[in-house]
Amino acid sequence: MSKARKAFALRIDPALYQEIERWAQQEFRSINGQIEFVLRQAVAKRLGRGADVSTDAAAEDANRESADATQSQADKSASDGSDE
Repeated sequence: MSKARKAFALRIDPALYQEIERWAQQEFRSINGQIEFVLRQAVAKRLGRGADVSTDAAAEDANRESADATQSQADKSASDGSDE
């Protein structure tokens, strides 16, 4: 199953485009892939997640749901134990 992507037009300075193109070639990515990689890094940094940029949004949602379920179960266990 492929991931859905939001398509949109990006207006960018030609010199910046050339630099991104060179960088993408060095890292064996498409230009689109390189732009997405850099944006993911910036967003992760802004959100304080450090270098955890390889995780896609669907996996992040699944991890968050799993953590919420684990916490909910732990909370339930703690409340069951405190009633004894």
